[in-house]
Amino acid sequence: MSALEPRDADADVDGTPGPRAAKDDTRGSVLDPDHRALSIGIVSVVLLIAFEATAVGTAMPVAARELNGVSLYAFAFSAYFTTSLFGMVLAGQWSDRQGPLAPLTAGISAFAAGLLLSGTAGAMWLFILGRAVQGLGGGLVIVALYVIVGRAYAEHLRPAIMAAFAASWVIPSVVGPLASGTVTEHLGWRWVFLGIPVLVVFPLALALPAIRRTASGPADPDAPAVPWDGPRIRLALGLSAGAALLQYGGQELRWLSLLPATAGAALLVPTVRGLLPRGTWRAARGLPSVVLLRGIAAGAFIAAESFVPLMLVTQRGLSPTLAGLSLALGGLTWALGSYIQARPWTEPYRERLVVLGMVLVALAIAVAPSVLITAVPVWVLAAAWGVGCLGMGAVISSTSVLLMKLSAPEEVGANSAALQISDGLSNVLLLAAGGAAFAALGGGAVGHAVTSHAATGSHPAAFAVVFLPMAGVAAVGAWVATRLEPAPERT
Repeated sequence: MSALEPRDADADVDGTPGPRAAKDDTRGSVLDPDHRALSIGIVSVVLLIAFEATAVGTAMPVAARELNGVSLYAFAFSAYFTTSLFGMVLAGQWSDRQGPLAPLTAGISAFAAGLLLSGTAGAMWLFILGRAVQGLGGGLVIVALYVIVGRAYAEHLRPAIMAAFAASWVIPSVVGPLASGTVTEHLGWRWVFLGIPVLVVFPLALALPAIRRTASGPADPDAPAVPWDGPRIRLALGLSAGAALLQYGGQELRWLSLLPATAGAALLVPTVRGLLPRGTWRAARGLPSVVLLRGIAAGAFIAAESFVPLMLVTQRGLSPTLAGLSLALGGLTWALGSYIQARPWTEPYRERLVVLGMVLVALAIAVAPSVLITAVPVWVLAAAWGVGCLGMGAVISSTSVLLMKLSAPEEVGANSAALQISDGLSNVLLLAAGGAAFAALGGGAVGHAVTSHAATGSHPAAFAVVFLPMAGVAAVGAWVATRLEPAPERT
């Protein structure tokens, strides 16, 4: 707040806005003097996470081959996911109890330490351990960032900062794979991991003072300290263990794989019920439907998108580079969708916008397998995916905005963790289901075409059985999107 402006009635004794002031102030922008350093700092953190996500995926196959760990390749991804689930729950409690500054700092430190451990690993198990440490940090960071947005930005500014988060993925999605491939080819895969921690210094130096000033400490300093919820922490451990077992069991279609998969499902059911808002699975109006929709949208879209490059390479004969570029338009349209939901004129129509976004996602996924017909040009898929990403940009940012709108200040951390859990868990469940269906219809036989760049055209049904059910899941999401408004209170 400028020294020339009057003090807010809700300001703390040192002049910083209190929790209600951040929500009631209708002035300013995300780049005004009060928010500029914070906005640039936290968006830079998201930019680095986005660049890591796109760059590391490109270097991963080379790393696994050089470490003689191709058979453990999938665990380099699942290790990140399983520990991030625990980090999300831990960050939610930590943020509600002490503020988001400590979990953000710890998360960025763990994220960087994991990258360093993976980059210097001499064996695949050390590489996977590094990815697990990195995932713990990533889970801490993403929830802490959501709490910061809820604490430091007035309600009318949150759509704009969420749009900035989405826009920060555009450049990494286009440049990341190319830059990572160049570094891997000329300097080695290790430098992809070792170079990113150096870049963490700038956003930390810029954002931490601003976070300390605007969003540190508990939401209500005068309220009794929020105790640690031991049962919830144990549920988080069970969630991570269940997800790991389910992923392990889904790696191969063998009868013995049913044992860890069943054990994982048995752990997931009670833990998910305990960690998500009551009424999530029956799409109760308000916050439960917001959390459920986030999982449906993210899971259906990511599960489908994961098979797009493979389908283009093996069924249409595209090179991996061209197959990846066919999705490049999506980064731009995703940012555009997030930008649209951030416009003030869309606020009265936010729920309708989310319904429209889910319809676009469902249509895009349903159109994608049309390129299995050789008469359909590949640009049809590129255009359809751009439309789907437009819908995803509106849906993902809007669910974040609605979650903060429906959460009390002292509940933002726990509810943000629930939103991220829904997102991440849905990804692994729908990916596991899609992968099992793909393998069951002979999808594994098309793998050799990835290296030969030749279209096999022999198993189109294996791809169709992934895309069409995911389109149905997205269509269900359009119905859930009609239930985002809380039920009217009885008088």
